[in-house]
Amino acid sequence: MLGLKLATDPRWVNIAEKQIDEILIDHAFCEQKAATSGIALIVKFSEYPEIIEAVAPVVAEEWGHFRKVMKELKKRGFELGKMRKDEYVNKLQAFARKGGTREHQLLEQLLICAMIEARSCERFRLLSLHINDENLKDFYHEFMVSEAGHYRLFIDLAESIVPKETVKERWQEYLNFEAEMIQTLEYRADRMH
Repeated sequence: MLGLKLATDPRWVNIAEKQIDEILIDHAFCEQKAATSGIALIVKFSEYPEIIEAVAPVVAEEWGHFRKVMKELKKRGFELGKMRKDEYVNKLQAFARKGGTREHQLLEQLLICAMIEARSCERFRLLSLHINDENLKDFYHEFMVSEAGHYRLFIDLAESIVPKETVKERWQEYLNFEAEMIQTLEYRADRMH
C-alpha cells in the first residue's frame, strides 16, 4: 500500500527496544514537528480551502499524539530533552523542487508530508508487530493506523490540486530518492526515520 522501495529491516526493532527511551523521545519530536508542519502548510497555502479543511484536523491529531507520547515518556520516567536534528526530513526538503507555480510548490510539500507519514507508518507497524513490550505493541498499532490515513490524505490532496499523473510521476521520484537516501543515512536505531 505504501509503495516504499526499501523496507526497514525488522531487526531494527530489536535494537530500538533496547533504547526505548530514545525512540520515544524521537517519536515525541516527530509528532510535534508533524503538527508544526501542518500549521505551516495551512499558513503558507491559505488560499486553498481544501488544505485548511483537511489539514486542520491532522494538526489537532498530531498534537494529541505528541501529548500521548509525552504521557508515555513521563510514565516511564523519561524526559523530552533538547530537540534533535532530523537529517531524514532535511534531505527530503532539500530534494523538493524550488520555485514553479503555487500548485507545484504545494505538491512538493504534500509529497514530503506523505513520505514522512509513509515511513513512520512502516516503522510503527514493525514496532507493533515485533516489540516485546505488549503495551507498546498496542500503542504503536494505533499510531500505524493513523499515519497510514495521513499518508493517504496527503496523496489525495495532491491529486485534488494537480493532475493525478503528475502526482504519480513525482511520487515515484520521491520513492526512488527516499530509498537511495535511506541507504546513505547513518543507521540510527534510536530514531524513527
